[in-house]
Amino acid sequence: MNKGVVLVMTFLMAFGLMGETGVNAKVKTYRQKSSALTGYGNTRKLNNKKVHFVKVPKKYSHISNKATNRTVYSTRGNKVNFISNYLLPYPGKNNQRWGNPQSIAISKSGFMYILYCPTNTKNRGRIVRYNLTKLNALGVQKHRSTFQKTFVKVNGKYSATKLAYQNAIKVGPLFNTGHGQSLAYNRKNHGLYMWIDNEKTARVPVSKWGYIAHISAKSLKPDRKIRFKLSRNGTWIPGGHNLTFDNSGNAYFWTNPGSGANVFKGKIHHSKVKFRRTKQILKHLPGTRLQGMGYNPVRHRLMLVSDDSLASFPTSKLVGKGHLTNGSFNWSAFAPKREFEGVAYGNSSRAYLLVNHNPEVLVSDRSY
Repeated sequence: MNKGVVLVMTFLMAFGLMGETGVNAKVKTYRQKSSALTGYGNTRKLNNKKVHFVKVPKKYSHISNKATNRTVYSTRGNKVNFISNYLLPYPGKNNQRWGNPQSIAISKSGFMYILYCPTNTKNRGRIVRYNLTKLNALGVQKHRSTFQKTFVKVNGKYSATKLAYQNAIKVGPLFNTGHGQSLAYNRKNHGLYMWIDNEKTARVPVSKWGYIAHISAKSLKPDRKIRFKLSRNGTWIPGGHNLTFDNSGNAYFWTNPGSGANVFKGKIHHSKVKFRRTKQILKHLPGTRLQGMGYNPVRHRLMLVSDDSLASFPTSKLVGKGHLTNGSFNWSAFAPKREFEGVAYGNSSRAYLLVNHNPEVLVSDRSY
């Protein structure tokens, strides 16, 4: 290759003009013309009184690095304890800000994906992939403080242990994430997906359009996305801020337009999206903030995540006109006042809980 060609390619790469193969290649966007909302009316309200509303705390508690007991205990409802498993690295690689995790996803093959949205980068964040098989073999649960300081040098160098930890961690680039609460793993096709829900201010979307991105497991950034509208009879429904999938590849998200919890079910295809609002509106929400949504692949239950409050119910009872009753629900309240960011599952029925202040992943002590 001659010198002139090299200079031109260098210029194009530097300014993001290389096209699909360049480092700043544009993401392929499919613009769906038809509405993605296939059903919205004819609902009825369910008095799911087993679920109790937990107000968001005025101020979240920040747990110290030196705390010896990091367990999150349930105080009401179904009994469960979440035990500290991974005190997540902070700061991140090259001193990156990994202090504001927003969502968690876990693949069948044992990779844990955490999406971080630094507070100084509006609507932008990065995905970090953790190889749990390698990390568990290295005993990170017994050396939490060392794992937290994975990217901190001592006397100008990393220890052999920290280098081994780093070898089990893949760091993705910054990209447009929106709020970032919706990273989810599709157990049917092994894909990673998320809403790109850009916000003007907290919980105020930039536009009515919905954008769902497919995330490349190799690059840890979007490789395609779908733009669509959730509209019915002239009414536009704001896009979701959470997402999960069941074992059959059905996608779910939930909202609260003021009438109660609305649960949506649908499919995300390669270039189009379809969702319908399920027929039962849940009168009682778990809490103030819609922090996330999870799916237990063993118990086949959807979980609604709010701060210090978790509620779940079986997916099978959403079919048709809906068959949920108050007895269908499990609910637990907690008292740590730590921001609950999301819940994910591996191949068992034990839940992985992502919390903030400090960033940490805890695991339930029983099927939950």
